Amino acid sequence: MTSTYAVLSEGLEKRFGDVHALRGLDLAVATGTVCGILGPNGAGKTTAVRLLTTLLRPDAGSARIAGHDLVREAAAVRRRIGVTGQYASVDGDLTGRENLRLFARLHRVRGPAERAGELLDRFGLAEAADRPASTYSGGMRRRLDLAASLIRRPEVLFLDEPTTGLDPASRNLIWDAVRDLTADGTTVLLTTQYLEEADQLAHDIALVDRGQVTHTGSPAQLKSLIGTHVEVVVADPDVLANAAAVLDQLTGAQPSFDHERNSVGAVSRDSTLTLPRLVRELDAAGVPLLDASLRPPTLDDVFLRLTDDLKERVA
Repeated sequence: MTSTYAVLSEGLEKRFGDVHALRGLDLAVATGTVCGILGPNGAGKTTAVRLLTTLLRPDAGSARIAGHDLVREAAAVRRRIGVTGQYASVDGDLTGRENLRLFARLHRVRGPAERAGELLDRFGLAEAADRPASTYSGGMRRRLDLAASLIRRPEVLFLDEPTTGLDPASRNLIWDAVRDLTADGTTVLLTTQYLEEADQLAHDIALVDRGQVTHTGSPAQLKSLIGTHVEVVVADPDVLANAAAVLDQLTGAQPSFDHERNSVGAVSRDSTLTLPRLVRELDAAGVPLLDASLRPPTLDDVFLRLTDDLKERVA
């Protein structure tokens, strides 16, 4: 495997009885980047993470993690990765400091006390370091759990929905930590239900559905597949048809009407369309406006559109 990729999988398959969880998963994650793994519930995201972290053995296909074969060199893979799952793995009866020292000793890290102190400072837990972890808030426990996964400075870090249920402040702390990690060269695979999180952190996104990667690209590249939403609101419903004709001409897309709001909208894939141009064309067509807007697509739009398109093709 070329060193360009920290994670490279080809044709990974996994069955659980009659359930075909992965159907040939192909994934390439560049070293020192964040790859967001998105997909609907049951798409195979967690199964993929469990395979790539050696917790499950694939039925078919191959993968290399940090330069090592997933099956033949599983022990070497485990030495080079860190994993933070959906649920905290720390011991509630131990203090934050004791938890991190324990992980450091288990991984034979030199200077376990110093490493624990460094991570407690990094994740804003120094003041609570000598309290039992059971007294921590949910956000603090998640930060402690992430700190534990970084004890060995992993080459590849797997984060499986790391901020589920966290308040915005705790979420931002974890986001900052992920950015720092990639700046230092760590590769991160992130599964998340928060599309804003993927938009904020991911250099590339892999959309998984029915056990396969269906689309890949940067957030901007995937958004470009959807286009910009154009909306016009008018005072007089009698001119809606004229407004729709202008949008049809500018976007080449079928306009949609919201008669309760006296609005008409369409999706444009023309990157040169601007709001001033839209307003000029409407004015030339004699359409008096209450409002006009161009809204860039969000990852929510991408997710809904692309997964709906796939459902239609399968049906």
